[in-house]
Order: sequence, then C-alpha cells, then structure tokens
Amino acid sequence: MSNSISKSPNKYDLVKDTLVLILAGGRGSRLYELTDKRAKPALYFGGNRRIIDFALSNCINSGLTHIGVVTQYAAHSLLRHLQKGWSFLPQERGEFIDMLPARQQIDDSTWYRGTADAVYQNMAIIRDHYCPKYILILAGDHIYKQDYSQMLLDHVSSNAKCTVGCIEVEREKACEFGVMAVDENLKVKAFVEKPKDPPAMAGKPNISLASMGIYVFNADYLYDILEREVNTPYTSHDFGKDVLPKCLEEGTLYAHPFSRSCMGRNTDGEIYWRDVGTLDSFWQSNIDLVSENPQLDIYDQRWPIRGNPTQTYPSKFFYSKSDIKPVDNSLISGGCVITDASISYSVLFDRVTVQEDSLVDHSVVLPQVTIGKNCVLRRCIVDRHSVIPDGMKIGVDLELDSKRFRVSSGGVVLVTASMLKKLNGEKVAFEAHLD
Repeated sequence: MSNSISKSPNKYDLVKDTLVLILAGGRGSRLYELTDKRAKPALYFGGNRRIIDFALSNCINSGLTHIGVVTQYAAHSLLRHLQKGWSFLPQERGEFIDMLPARQQIDDSTWYRGTADAVYQNMAIIRDHYCPKYILILAGDHIYKQDYSQMLLDHVSSNAKCTVGCIEVEREKACEFGVMAVDENLKVKAFVEKPKDPPAMAGKPNISLASMGIYVFNADYLYDILEREVNTPYTSHDFGKDVLPKCLEEGTLYAHPFSRSCMGRNTDGEIYWRDVGTLDSFWQSNIDLVSENPQLDIYDQRWPIRGNPTQTYPSKFFYSKSDIKPVDNSLISGGCVITDASISYSVLFDRVTVQEDSLVDHSVVLPQVTIGKNCVLRRCIVDRHSVIPDGMKIGVDLELDSKRFRVSSGGVVLVTASMLKKLNGEKVAFEAHLD
C-alpha cells in the first residue's frame, strides 16, 4: 500500500493507506450455550446474516478493502463463513479479507491474552507484509452501520495518533464500557475502563460518553506503543485497560462521535448501535426487526449488509384449516415449510419446518430447526439443528423450563439440540456440525 497522502487528505487516499483489523475471537460467554460451538461474531442474526457481516459490510461500503480478521475461539464456523461468503474481493487489485488465527502452539501463553496482544502477535505480518499507514481496529460482534472513512478523515484532520469511536449511553449502563471526557476539540481529557460509578457528560447528568471499541491508529505509533506495552509488568494486554490510558497520558487520544459517521438511523433519526452480547439483547434485537418501523432497516440498499445467504428453495406456506391464524409480523427466510401453524412476531432462519397446529410467538428460530405438531414456543431462542418433539410447550411455564433449558434474566428461553437430547435421555456427544 502507498505510504503517502496529499496535504489535504481525502477519503479515497485514506482508505488505500488503511488496514482494517476485525477482532473476531470473542467467546461470548454471556450467550452461554449459543456460543459453545461458534465464536460470537459467527452467530446468526436477522434471518440470514451473521453478526460479523455488519463490520465487514461497513468496511466494503466505506471503500476499505484491505481487511484482516483476527480469530481465536471456536473459529471453524466463522472461517467457513468467511471463505464461502466473503472471498469475492479481486486479488489482482490488491484487495483482500485475510484470516489471522491465533498461534496455536503448545505453550498456552501464545494464545491471544487480550485485544492489544491479538494485534501485537500479528505485528510483524502487519508491518512487513501489509505496510499500512493507518490501522483501523474493529470489534466483530456489534450490530450497526458506520462509514469508517469519515472517522479516518476526522482522525487525520485532528492530527491525532489514536482516535476512539464513542457513543452516548445511559449512565446506568455505562459501567460495561470505557467512559471518557473530551474538550471542545474532541481531545480526550479523561478515560476510565468499566467504572462502577460512570462519570456523566457535561450538561447531561444521565448520559455518559462511552467507547465503542473502534480505534484508528497511525501505524508507526501503534507499533511503538504495543512494543512498550508487551514489556510492561502486570498488563492486561487490552486496548481499553492499558493502551488507551497510555495514549491519554501522551496527549495523542481523540474521540470520534458515532453520530458523525452513523449510516443506520431509526425512523426518529436516532443512531443505532447494539451489543448483542446477552441472550436478552440478542433476542430483543432480532425481534425488533419485525416491527412496523424497526430500529434497524435491513432493507436499506443505500448501505447494504452483505452476507452469505444459503441457496434454498422458496419458503412454503400450506393451510388447509380455516381456524388457524397464519403468519403475521414475522421474518421468514428461504426454504422454510409452514403447515397449518401460527407464526407471530418471530424470526425464522433458513430451512425451518413448523408442523400442524403449532404456535411460534415472539421467538428467534435459527437454521434447520424442526418444530413438531401441537407445539407452543413463546419468547424462545431455538438453536440450529434442534428438533422440538410433538406437543412440547416452551415459554409457557418458566419454572419447568428452567429445569429443562436455560432461562435468561428477562424470561427468554434458550433451547439447543444438546438440551433436547439430554431431556430425551439420549447420550449427548460432541457434534461438529458444519455451522
């Protein structure tokens, strides 16, 4: 890549000189069994996409086509998705989406010890092979639409060495984020990672300014600070806990308000960004899509979210009974077969079968699920390959469900194939489904 830009930078020059690193190795422990066999960024979303498709689509839509995906935990499903759905960039033009797995050596310490270490362990490849001038670091597990080229332009225009994307959040929820204070020029004056008592923004006592986990670095500065960080005792090897405080001390840290580059606003003009890191937030974000005016418009072709939709037959709806309420207010993906069943306020992914006299209400059903006859599913997440036996009722008696499945704090029931097999007394073995 070229190492020069004009004195008055434009977005076209900047994206050519930028390498994107998507950190996609997250365990997603708060999603429990839903991420037992897949990394969180590989989790399904919205009917026929995966969570990582949002970060990747933002890159392509922003003109950024030099991309490395840093993987670690349960990466098989994610790697297959990248190979099958994201291998279309023309290599002859120097465009790529490369996969950067953790170094799986005998010594466990060689696995990525934190977000900063994930970049440090790939630094020789980044510096010697990709040769970027700027490095954009993204999390691969959030739902949002953003023009990263605008953030790059702001980074260069402010003469920053590190820029962090930020968003306003309710103060009571800010304890899960890095929280910052900025001056009138958006230079960061204070930063604290996941504070128990988050500081409020000036003039907004109920709002805190939170880090989105999106960073732009001048490449040479990042190399230098990571070299120093790896030799620092008692470090967590984490951008939020360790690297950003160093940037703050050195006066090189600036903020980029997400509102400046957000490309996905709701009908009220409010910005959209979601961390779907819990069962309740994952369920709610999917169910939001079936509303009349959803918070996130997945049909907006001005900023499309690409993916790897499965090639399926059309979905089939067959009703022979006049007293059955058919499908309403739902998303139904390809290859589904619905027979005399009621589907309401739900998201059904590819190749789901729902048989006679069953009811699916406010539920998220992942691909290749079979729901038998006379079943009731309310406020459920049903994982891939699950087979719901005839007559089973889930989400009706949460006390019973807590003994059979997993019930979230918000009353959402997670159902997996392994749970169902265990319930049926079958020996549960590890299944390496091609997810």
